[in-house]
Amino acid sequence: MAWWKAWVEQEGVSVKGSPHFNPDPDAETLYKAMKGIGGASPLLGHHAAALPPPQPPSAPGGHGGAQAMPPAGTNEQAIIDVLTKRSNAQRQQIAKSFKAQFGKDLIETLKSELSGKFERLIIALMYPPYRYEAKELYDAMKGIGTKEGVIIEILASRTKNQLQEIMKAYEEDYGSNLEEDIKADTSGYLERILVCLLQGSRDDLSGYVDPGLALQDAQDLYAAGEKICGTDEMKFITILCTRSATHLLRVFEEYEKIANKSIEDSIKSETHGSLEEAMLTVVKCTRNLHSYFAERLYFAMKGAGTLDGTLIRNIVSRSEIDLNLIKNQFKKMYGKTLSSMIMEDTSGDYKNALLNLVGSDL
Repeated sequence: MAWWKAWVEQEGVSVKGSPHFNPDPDAETLYKAMKGIGGASPLLGHHAAALPPPQPPSAPGGHGGAQAMPPAGTNEQAIIDVLTKRSNAQRQQIAKSFKAQFGKDLIETLKSELSGKFERLIIALMYPPYRYEAKELYDAMKGIGTKEGVIIEILASRTKNQLQEIMKAYEEDYGSNLEEDIKADTSGYLERILVCLLQGSRDDLSGYVDPGLALQDAQDLYAAGEKICGTDEMKFITILCTRSATHLLRVFEEYEKIANKSIEDSIKSETHGSLEEAMLTVVKCTRNLHSYFAERLYFAMKGAGTLDGTLIRNIVSRSEIDLNLIKNQFKKMYGKTLSSMIMEDTSGDYKNALLNLVGSDL
C-alpha cells in the first residue's frame, strides 16, 4: 500500500490504549515504581499531603502498592505495563496527573530513573507524535555530522499535513525554522530534494492520472538520466517530489517500458550517497509504505549491532498508525515475524517494552 493511503486504517494500529482509562491510578503506579520518590519526599513541598503513605494499599490499576519503593529500586516492569499499553493521548493525561499529584515532571523523573536504550524508548513514548518527530529531526542535525537517513525517512514518508505539524512543533520547541536548518545543514542536490519534500507537494488524493503527462514525465526522466552522459538531477528531483503518488506509479510503469529497467535501477546507476538514498526512499514510499518501513526495521536489526534509533523511532511513530500492516508486510518479505527478530536482537526491559508495542505477531 502506498504512503498516501496509509493514514486511515484502524486495523493497522497496534497500540490502542486502555478502554477504561483513568490517569490518576496510572500516575500513582508510575510514582511508586520509581526509586527515590516512592515515599514522602521533602522535595515535594506542599504536595506532600497528597502523597501515599510509605506502605500504601494497592491502587486501582496499580501494580502491587504493597511492594513499596524505594527499597527494591526502580520497578521497570510496572513502567512498561502502564506506558506501552496506553495511547499517546492517554500518556499525556498521565503526565498531567503525575504533575498535579506529585509536583514532578514525568519525563524528567523517568530520565533520572532509567538509562540506555530502555530510557530512550520510554521517553520517545512520552512525546506527542509531532513533537517526537521534530525532536528526531533536531537531534539528526545538531552537533557534528548530520544523520541524513533520519531526515530522509521522515520527510519522504509523511503527508503534507503531518509535515506542517512537524514544522510547527519544531519551531515551538527549538525556536528555529526547520527548512532553514535543513538548508544550513545539507548542501547540493540533497538539500534541494529535502527542501522540496518538505513542501509536501505529492499529496494529491484525487487519484486522477493524466496518461499523457505520465508518459512525458517518464520520457523526461529517461532523457535526464540513461540517455545522456551525466545526469540532470533537478529533473529527477522535480518529478519525484512534486507529482502525486498515483501519478508517479504510472510514470514508473512507463519508464520501465522506455528504459528496459526499473526507475530504482536507473537511480542506483545515475546517483550515489545520500541523494541516491533520498530518491530511492521516495520511490519506495510511493510503491508501498508498509514495505518501506518493514525494510527499515529489518535492516535496523540485521547483521552485527542494532540501529536502535531507527528501531525505536519506527516502532513508536507507527504504533498508532499502521504497525500491524507493517508487521504483515515484514513477514511476507523476510519469512519471519518482527517480534521474533526483536527477541533475537534485543534484551531485558528494552526487549519487553518493544514487544508490548508490537503486539501479537503470529
